[in-house]
Amino acid sequence: MPCLPHFPPHRPSRQRGVSLIVVLPILVIVSMLGLASMQIALMGERGARNDRDMQQAWQAAEAALIDAEIDLQGPNSASQSRTARLLASPAIPDSGCQTSSQWRGLCAVQSPGQSKPSWLVVDFTDTSSSAPTVALGTYTGRAFTHAGEAEGRGVQPALAPRYVVEDVSRFDAANPGRMVGSSYASAAAAGTQAAAGRLYRVTALGFGPRSDIQAAAQILFRN
Repeated sequence: MPCLPHFPPHRPSRQRGVSLIVVLPILVIVSMLGLASMQIALMGERGARNDRDMQQAWQAAEAALIDAEIDLQGPNSASQSRTARLLASPAIPDSGCQTSSQWRGLCAVQSPGQSKPSWLVVDFTDTSSSAPTVALGTYTGRAFTHAGEAEGRGVQPALAPRYVVEDVSRFDAANPGRMVGSSYASAAAAGTQAAAGRLYRVTALGFGPRSDIQAAAQILFRN
């Protein structure tokens, strides 16, 4: 019989673990890149949401300014309109803001002993019957959908925007350039504006989906 060739027994090669050392750092790098991408995406989403909320508040504040202009000058045919009374003889207080249903939101520019103007000290989040500010639509009948209403579905402002009106028609003769608004003199006199029109400072505050997301807008308006 022919002799079969003799082969030495196969010995397995020794494993040195080089591939494991290479793969593990790659996995760590890929994981870090994935986490960074997730954080970037979350930051982008938060930024977009914040921008949406602030835009909502700004638009609400601008809507309140328009409502105040209609309230002060008209045309205003709403049943609760006070425009004619405002054009004839507005009841501007000597200090603070009016809270009565007829003259709500009319404020003195700055109360005696107060270092800040009225619009900086009033509470715009007060929605009670004695609130010093006016909610959009109170005297114009205009509607503004917000989360407090039955139809306020989706992402809506938490509260209706509100405004205050300060009469800055008069000038303080003792302090030239300083505007005060305790009352308005209908007859032309030293240190006062002519009777042709009153100059008002209107400040409105709009709200985002939460009441702490706020945007303020202000105009000077002559009726």
